[in-house]
Amino acid sequence: MPFTLPSRIPSGPRRRSLLAGAAGVGAALLAGCSSSDSSAGTTGGSTSAAERARARAALDSERLAERYEAVLAVHPALADRLSPLRAEVVRHAEAFGGGKEASASASASASATPSPGPPAEVPTVEKDALAELAAAERTLADRRAKALLDVPGELARLLASVAAAGAVHAFLLTEGEKK
Repeated sequence: MPFTLPSRIPSGPRRRSLLAGAAGVGAALLAGCSSSDSSAGTTGGSTSAAERARARAALDSERLAERYEAVLAVHPALADRLSPLRAEVVRHAEAFGGGKEASASASASASATPSPGPPAEVPTVEKDALAELAAAERTLADRRAKALLDVPGELARLLASVAAAGAVHAFLLTEGEKK
């Protein structure tokens, strides 16, 4: 009797399972890693560097949220797809202490290095706009993964979890390209 393969072999993780996993992980990590300063075990010299890293991460997330807003303004049909991702990015900024509460000096020192700012123009083709958002998410996730090596405990864990979420966002934004 010949062996037959199933008619459809799954090629990888399903979008629904990635979204559910990312939402659950993001909520759990953000709940566990709040913006309160729980890094009591840090040394005195690294506190200032940690504060700058936290301020920069908040500013980066705020700027990324602005990118999402710009794309949504040009492509309102993408609202169902982008709104949950944008909401996560806003929560990331809040977890880093972002919003209007960030001090001006911390923001100034955080912006000394280039961050992904809102694009001058949003591409008129949806696929291109999604590709730019995915590239911004990927770039920021990579930068955060490198930065977590230079910050203490809780902030490093928060950077790692937000970097992972950014990588998932980039995947979800480009998922349709392979079909």
